[in-house]
Amino acid sequence: MSFKEKVIYQIYPKSFLDTNQDGVGDLLGIQQKLPYLKRLGVDMIWLSPIYPSPQNDNGYDVADYTAINPMFGTMTDFEALMATAKKHNIEVMLDMVFNHVSTEHEWFQKALAGDKKYQDYFILRDEPTDWVSKFGGNAWAPFGDTGKYYLHLFDKTQADLNWRNPEVREELFEVVRFWTDKGVKGFRFDVINLIGKDEFLNDCAENDGKPAYTDRPINHDYLRMMNQATFGKESEMITVGEMSFTTVEECILYTKPDREELDMTFNFHHLKVDYKDGKKWTQMPFDFAKLKELFHTWGTQMSAESGWNALFWNNHDQPRALNRFVDVDNYRVAGAKMLAGAIHLNRGTPYIYMGEEIGMIDPDFDSMEQYVDVESLNAYQELLTEGKSEQEAFEIVKAKSRDNSRTPIQWDSGDYNGFSQVAPWLALGKSADEINVAKELQEGSIFSYYQELIKLRKEYPVIAEGSYEAFLPDHPQIYGYIRRRKEESLLVLNNFFPQESTIEIPEEFVSGKVLIDNYGTETIQREITLKPYQSIAIYR
Repeated sequence: MSFKEKVIYQIYPKSFLDTNQDGVGDLLGIQQKLPYLKRLGVDMIWLSPIYPSPQNDNGYDVADYTAINPMFGTMTDFEALMATAKKHNIEVMLDMVFNHVSTEHEWFQKALAGDKKYQDYFILRDEPTDWVSKFGGNAWAPFGDTGKYYLHLFDKTQADLNWRNPEVREELFEVVRFWTDKGVKGFRFDVINLIGKDEFLNDCAENDGKPAYTDRPINHDYLRMMNQATFGKESEMITVGEMSFTTVEECILYTKPDREELDMTFNFHHLKVDYKDGKKWTQMPFDFAKLKELFHTWGTQMSAESGWNALFWNNHDQPRALNRFVDVDNYRVAGAKMLAGAIHLNRGTPYIYMGEEIGMIDPDFDSMEQYVDVESLNAYQELLTEGKSEQEAFEIVKAKSRDNSRTPIQWDSGDYNGFSQVAPWLALGKSADEINVAKELQEGSIFSYYQELIKLRKEYPVIAEGSYEAFLPDHPQIYGYIRRRKEESLLVLNNFFPQESTIEIPEEFVSGKVLIDNYGTETIQREITLKPYQSIAIYR
């Protein structure tokens, strides 16, 4: 089965299931719930970082690439998880954080101690540039008491690696080989389009310096080197790159099969349509016209040029999509199915983020004390500095915090909602007694809708392989597209609003059959009225 037919499920290990009662999820918890994931029908699980880490950025600050963080268990636990997953025909994808390492990593510590070999593993300069860290503040920090500065595009405890050094590249390629030897069949590369910095680093006031280190031509060379030295030899391997501030043109290059770089890319433009003036820590209703334009542009161009998208609404860095795109108080269930249909029937590989399949929503915290995410805490202080009141700053953090998606999975309505027997590392959401796996499996319909969507991708080649064309691109409420492959066609219509909308569908689909629909429509007329948050797929 090709990666085009597969569906991948993201697990944030800290928040999945705690089996040793320390309030933190672990590998044995993931192993225990594999039958649940098998029931859902997913083909692969992607685990956010499970390596030793000081956890300044929730594990994306890696201190050792080839060990397991004791917080999650042992290498023996990992091997047991792999073996059980194999029995359930579920593959495992690991997160590779290759742009930077934790300043606690042995390489950085040796560099600080004066080892010249390891100093060349990092980007050290006598004078810092004007670049801004993605977590706020200067992107450079003093390198010990040497008088030099090291680059950190993220937290100051995350030192950027010098990919221009062939020894660094070989160390990282060896990491990929280590996990491949353990049977890992997928790699998700964190902010991988930032690894190719210019040789000479200069001031760049534009967009906080991003043009100076994002999607540089040498980035493609590095990915091809890694592909040819590691995962490219494995036919069943799936690779996905997380691309920060990227373009569709670059992502076509990253994913065109003949270029031997990656299978697919994540981009985040569609999740910035509720950023006022492009700034995350603001509040505004989502811009539907912009959302649709992005989906159509990426869908059409990737289709025309043989590129491939990784499709998603939710991940560990985003608030829950239901709170952003749906009138969640009145239409949570219909809205959850509509969002699912919009991407699972689309051209690209769909990713489900844990809890999405039961319609989980943001936790609705009451105070800043409940947040732990470094980015959210920094943003709150910055908002106060800008003159926002405590209440205004809190409301913005509440809407945009990464902790919204990091709250533990709500398994049942027992103590701590089945996640643990002790207070979890991050508070559970207020909705946990109402929205949980046990209740959803017993009386809900979102989970079964996801099961159906996953099945359809494997049964109908037009979903996995078909081309993409925009339908009604200017409609104010409907996101529609047509997929085509040989004799098959599929029309997908998604109403993104709580109001009905009547449209005419193309003649060719009037005699088509309904593949899936979240309102149970059975017959198709030329004129069709879509109900609030209706999603319907018509096949011929």
